[in-house]
Amino acid sequence: MSTPQLGFFTRVLDDAPPRERYRLALEQIRRAEDLGYDSAWVAQHHFDGAEGGLPAPLVFLSQAAARTERVRLGTGVVTLSLEDPVRVAEDAAVLDLLSGGRLELGISSGGTPSAFPAFGVEFERRREVFARKLDVLRAALAGEPFGDTPARPYPARPELLDRLWFATFSAPLAETAGRLGGGLLLSRTQPPPEDAPEARLWDIQHPIIDAYLDALPAGARPRVSVARTLFVADDREEALRLAEHGYRSGSSFARSILGDAVDTLPLEELLAVFDAHVGTPEDVLESLSRDTALPRATHLSFQVHSVDPPHEHILRSIELIATRVAPELGWKPGAHTAPADPS
Repeated sequence: MSTPQLGFFTRVLDDAPPRERYRLALEQIRRAEDLGYDSAWVAQHHFDGAEGGLPAPLVFLSQAAARTERVRLGTGVVTLSLEDPVRVAEDAAVLDLLSGGRLELGISSGGTPSAFPAFGVEFERRREVFARKLDVLRAALAGEPFGDTPARPYPARPELLDRLWFATFSAPLAETAGRLGGGLLLSRTQPPPEDAPEARLWDIQHPIIDAYLDALPAGARPRVSVARTLFVADDREEALRLAEHGYRSGSSFARSILGDAVDTLPLEELLAVFDAHVGTPEDVLESLSRDTALPRATHLSFQVHSVDPPHEHILRSIELIATRVAPELGWKPGAHTAPADPS
């Protein structure tokens, strides 16, 4: 792979009311841009503020676009199965134009079963629904008729077809992403298969990357984003203290996976379960050196979840990643800077 791009990712989970969460997330994105990050990504979650603080990522990114100049802005992800794909295409087109062509549109079929009933979608049918809505989304972005209507969305933004990303835990959707020339978004953690409970994250993700690359058309540029939990601090003990507090006291995600074992599992094992890299720059570089999926990434996406330290520590982690960690992983500030699209 070529020199990787560097992304900052947030699920907007600062310990604050919603308006303050959004303000802090915007400040973190601005800091990332100032430090040379190539992209900033936000997640979409419905109904559960402890799991994710942002149900409307395109609305939020319109504000981020107004407060930044260069950094690319990504959805990681829009749950397309729960959305009207025409409205997603329309909102994405307007945002992309307003931002000067900086939108990266990540989508998925969805992974939170509890959100589906409120949208009238059966979780078991999410992949079928996603496939149908994907066809509509692609047509709408291209400005082509969709379904049984002669209507053509305005404005069309076919450029976004080259900036679609697909998040998945499995090979079939990775193959779809590759076949369509899309990007592949890989998660910071995912459950191991039942027949290999000790498998490490990169062992699980290599076959997904293989399926994606095998499906890419000849000559197509691969885009593989590998997300990882990374909390970097100046002091190792402080980093571990904040990580322990985050996982044992605040992470609904961790408790949903481990239950009460979150309270008793040794911290080192707890961090290993959730593939979290925590400590000084030297600590996290040593930990990341074992991750064999990273060299295959074209994009490195780092987030502090589910450590979720206070805002000032997030800002420092963003800085240490840019200055002390990412350069050792092959990232070069400014290597991927491109002029904004004036259209």
